[in-house]
Amino acid sequence: MKVELNEDQVEIARQARRFFENECSMEFVRRMYEDDRGFTDELWGKMVEMGWTAMLLPEAYGGLDMELMDLCVVLEEMGRAVVPGPLFSTVLLAAEAIKAAGNEAQKEKYLSAIASGELRGTLALSEPDSHADLDYIQMEAKADGDGFLLDGIKLFVPDAASADFIVLAARTKPGSDAAGGVTLFLLDVGTAGLTVSPLPVMDGTRRQCAVECKNVRVGPDQVLGRVNQGWSCLSGVLRRAQVGLCAENVGGADRSMEIATQYAKERVQFELPIGSYQAIKHKCAQMFLEVESARSIMYMAAWAQDRGDPKEAALAASAAKAYTSENFRNVACAAVQVLGGTGFTWEHDLHLFLKRAKANEVALGDPVYHREEVVRIIEGEIAV
Repeated sequence: MKVELNEDQVEIARQARRFFENECSMEFVRRMYEDDRGFTDELWGKMVEMGWTAMLLPEAYGGLDMELMDLCVVLEEMGRAVVPGPLFSTVLLAAEAIKAAGNEAQKEKYLSAIASGELRGTLALSEPDSHADLDYIQMEAKADGDGFLLDGIKLFVPDAASADFIVLAARTKPGSDAAGGVTLFLLDVGTAGLTVSPLPVMDGTRRQCAVECKNVRVGPDQVLGRVNQGWSCLSGVLRRAQVGLCAENVGGADRSMEIATQYAKERVQFELPIGSYQAIKHKCAQMFLEVESARSIMYMAAWAQDRGDPKEAALAASAAKAYTSENFRNVACAAVQVLGGTGFTWEHDLHLFLKRAKANEVALGDPVYHREEVVRIIEGEIAV
C-alpha cells in the first residue's frame, strides 16, 4: 500500500511552515515559557484564520470536513516550531469527543464555537494512581436525581487553565471494567465546585493542570453520549489524538536533526568540520533513518484512522505512538551530543525540543503501555 501526501496536503504543509516561521519564532516560544497562559490571543486568532480549528469538524458546524492526515501535516510543522497553545487539546481531544458522542444540541453549541475559535476545550482523563494506564478511571459520578455529583481529582489535564470547557471521564458504574462503566461529561469552566490548578511541567509550551471536583453537579444535558458507554467513544478519540502527537514527534525530530547536521557542517575541530569524522557522521545518518521511519509509520497510522478497519487503526496508532515517541527522544538526545556542551545551554534552542520529546513520550500512554496494547489487540484481549 502506498501512503503519501497529495498536492493539497503538500500545500497545507508549505503554508503551515511559512506561518510558523513568521509568527512563532524561537524567541516567541521562549517568551511563552514565562507567560502565565503560555500563548497569546493574537497567535490563537491567526491559527483560527488559517482554518486549523475547523479542519476535522463537519461542514454543518462550520468545519472543513477534512481527514486526520490533513491535520497531521499541520501538527508536524507545529512540532518543528515547538508551537505553544491549546490547539491540540481543543481540536484533537475536546472537539473529537463531542463529534464522536455528542447529541445535536451539544454539537451545535460547542463544535460551531470551536470552529470559529470562540471556545477552547480539553479532556480530563488521568488520575493520581493511573500511571500510564489510560483506562484507569476511578473518579466517581454519583447519581443525583436526574443528574450526577462529581467528586475527585484529574491530573495532567492539558491547557485546562485556558480552556472554556472540559470533557471529563468519570465512573458511573463502580466495580465495572472501563468498557462498561465510564461516562463522559461536559463541564463549563467556572462551574461551582470545579477548581483548576497549574502543575509544574517540563515542557513549558504545553501547560498541564490539576482539575478538582467537589460536589460538582451536572445535569442530564451535560452527559456526553450514553451513560456507562463513554469508553467505547473515548478510546477512538484517544487513538486519533495519539496519532496527532506522533505527527508532532516527527516534526520535532526532523528539526532536531537539522540543527545537529547544520552544526556538524559548521563546527571545525582539528581543521575539519566535525561532520567529517565517522562518529558524528554515523550519528547524523542514524538520526535521518529514525526520522524517515517515524514519518512513514505516522503517515500509515493517520491513514488508518480514516480509511482502515478498527483493528488496523488501533494497531497503527499504538505502534506509531511507541515508535515515534522513542525516536523523537533518541534524535533529540543525539542532537545534544553532536552539539556537545553547546547543546546543554539554555541559550541554545535544542533543549526546547528535548523537553517536548520527553513530555510527548509519556502523554496519552508511554511506549511500554502501547507495546502492551499492541499485544492485547493482536491476541484479541481488546475489542476494537
